[in-house]
Amino acid sequence: MRRRLRVELRRMRGEADLTQRDVAAALDWSPSKVIRIESGQVGISVTDLRALLALYGLTDGDAVDELAGMARGSKRQPFSDYRDVLSAETIRFFGYEASASLIRHVQPLVVPGLLQTEDYTRALLHAYGTDAKSIDRIVESRRERQEALDRAEPPEVFTILDEAVLRRRVGGTAVMTRQLRHLEVLAERSKVTIQVVPFDHGAYEAIQGPFVHLEFQVPSDPDVVFVDNVRNAATFIDDVEITAQFQESFFALEDLAAPPGKFGRFVERAIGSFSESAE
Repeated sequence: MRRRLRVELRRMRGEADLTQRDVAAALDWSPSKVIRIESGQVGISVTDLRALLALYGLTDGDAVDELAGMARGSKRQPFSDYRDVLSAETIRFFGYEASASLIRHVQPLVVPGLLQTEDYTRALLHAYGTDAKSIDRIVESRRERQEALDRAEPPEVFTILDEAVLRRRVGGTAVMTRQLRHLEVLAERSKVTIQVVPFDHGAYEAIQGPFVHLEFQVPSDPDVVFVDNVRNAATFIDDVEITAQFQESFFALEDLAAPPGKFGRFVERAIGSFSESAE
């Protein structure tokens, strides 16, 4: 709701031919307040919203009430209860993910969080050096994220993994085998598609790092791309031209990856390699 509201407010300001400084001066606000509201960094009170709408010339009572409802609903961010273990950017991403109607993952390193088993998540976090108490909290947040897949109207999920993701024994053979079987079960769902880029393809563009491309139900909501650049650093992009480029990259990867129907073969091959290496 916060994102939809800020998109509408930016649109209306543009139609009113006002700059952010113009708005700040007219309402006796600081320019930074306008910037934070339009960037979605903070919510907006209904009182402040009504002042903005009056400045923009919106007088339609139903439209004002609808936007006021968005303002009330956007005050509390989803997953904000996990501020003790999640960064502000991560919480922001989880909120976007929870409201997305279509999710595209590209992941050359690990299984995406939305598709992870608890044991796999714990093994990863332990390897990252996360303390036991924080691991429990993060696992709890991840479990809450995954509830989206069991909604009456779940999002469509398209995931492209490098074969290395299946072969790396995170947490050991037993944990990894359970994770792979879990992916097999998920891949049988009508709205979940998982593909693998085989080792045979060598290097490819997306091997340099993962990204997530999100689409939303409301046409006026622009797509969002989340890029995990380096440790503890992430970037959100909602520029239409740039998100379109990521979408095209994903489509190209779909052609490069093995067809979804062959996913089970990659799983069996990976599990078989665990037994061979144990011997």
